[in-house]
Amino acid sequence: MADYGVGNLHSVKKAFERNGATVIVTANMKDLLDSECIVFPGVGAFDSTMERLLPYRNEIRKRLLSGIPALGICIGVQIMFDSSEEGSSPGIGAFGGKVIKLSSERVPHMGWNSVESSDALMDKIEEKQFYFANSFRGSPDNKKEIVGTTEYDGEVFPSFFRKANTYGTQFHPEKSSDSGLRLIKNFIDFAEDNI
Repeated sequence: MADYGVGNLHSVKKAFERNGATVIVTANMKDLLDSECIVFPGVGAFDSTMERLLPYRNEIRKRLLSGIPALGICIGVQIMFDSSEEGSSPGIGAFGGKVIKLSSERVPHMGWNSVESSDALMDKIEEKQFYFANSFRGSPDNKKEIVGTTEYDGEVFPSFFRKANTYGTQFHPEKSSDSGLRLIKNFIDFAEDNI
């Protein structure tokens, strides 16, 4: 799990451990190049999140595109895009496209909301209600990489992404009670099958 100096590492780590995963948190982004699975946790601003990742940006992108299982949460998925309206730093670029500001009048989008998705990571989740805390969202060039959407304040936006074995959630599964824990369990099972 990447510790890039921002985010809510403790709650993400705890949610993975509750589901049986062994989690190693590293502040040395070079360690991600040898990981079996990568988790990019959420909460933070685009440029400050990318600051420590930039020296390894190309190598991390290659690992993601080669099929290593990965999950990005909130800012953790936003940094996987090419760029963001929130900052000037380049993103990792695993997802082509950019991060744009929500067009809703009420920003940030805070609280519980539903995610419309039939992706396998949603298996055995009856209430697809998840916790959101975002002002920005990903806009991928390839719309096939959108595996879930959310309606907020009249805007339907992409909130769940997948490319190869890389997943991204605009919502916070680690803060989303039983639904979030089940999604994390499903991701762990998926990752184990693809290591």
